[in-house]
Amino acid sequence: MPRIAIVYQSNAGHTAVLAHAVQVGAQSIANTTTSLIPVSEVNGRWNELDQADAIIFGAPTFMGNVPADFKRFMDDSSVVWASQGWRNKLAAGFTCSACWSGDKLNTLMQMTIFAAQHAMIWVPLGTMPGYHTSQGTSRDLNRVGGFLGAMAQANADESSDVAPPQCDRDTAQALGKQVAEVATRFIYGTR
Repeated sequence: MPRIAIVYQSNAGHTAVLAHAVQVGAQSIANTTTSLIPVSEVNGRWNELDQADAIIFGAPTFMGNVPADFKRFMDDSSVVWASQGWRNKLAAGFTCSACWSGDKLNTLMQMTIFAAQHAMIWVPLGTMPGYHTSQGTSRDLNRVGGFLGAMAQANADESSDVAPPQCDRDTAQALGKQVAEVATRFIYGTR
């Protein structure tokens, strides 16, 4: 049974909406258990991360990178790093910014490097890009066109009730499902 921890930071609620969508996607795969862990609560929940088969990281993109509280979580994990406690766990990531680009790729790259330093195995989004042809629309799955992880765009003047839009929530859900499928295969093999 795959155990997936989703550790995330959300200031305006947009990234929390995505974290919940990631959880729904992961739970769509039979026997997968998940836990949502805001970075503000991680100090009491390190054991859930240690016991997880996969950890999915989520943070908004601020000034082209993960925000300070998420970076603090990364730095605080150095105790785990020293013992390589997350070695060979699966990892993935998602992010959201107000702008279409917003330098989200850099945030995902920071998460990927963080996972690599922990000797984790990165799982990409695994979804073809949407909205990249004349037949596409801004409502397509993976409309931002990310491969490394799920990228979402939320207008700065809209609440998390409406932003990010459903297509970005669906993309986050696809990430959760992808990680759960890979975790299942990783645990049980292909037979």
